[in-house]
Amino acid sequence: MRKLLAMVLLLVSPYVFAADEIYTGFFSSKALDGYDTVAYFTSGKPVEDSQKFSIEYKGADWYFSSEKNLTLFVNNPEKYAPQYGGYCAWAVSAKSDFAPGDPHQWTIVDNKLYLNYDQEIKQRWEQDQAQHIQQADKVWPKLIK
Repeated sequence: MRKLLAMVLLLVSPYVFAADEIYTGFFSSKALDGYDTVAYFTSGKPVEDSQKFSIEYKGADWYFSSEKNLTLFVNNPEKYAPQYGGYCAWAVSAKSDFAPGDPHQWTIVDNKLYLNYDQEIKQRWEQDQAQHIQQADKVWPKLIK
């Protein structure tokens, strides 16, 4: 009986449900729900992808609206990929946990892209962005191990 209980506990432990480094949702492999991550920087808004321009990076499929944006990403993915793998920046900071990031709830701070779960959570995060970024930067490496 103890062996059975130990097996059940092992199977439902948090380590079994560890999140991927890049948020893609449960039934998708698309980073940012397919939105062009470079476009946040070049167009100042989320831009839907073109199926013609894509690349695999860190286990996720990244899509781009143009060949130019794909090339920019390939040359410097760390510059354009969202912080905390596209998970909600507030959840990483305030809860030390994963929550989906919404590509429409975004902010660029110091040339880094941050996503949040929804508009209400984004407003909470914006009340003290610097503190949330500092806290999330500490927590993130532990979350993805």
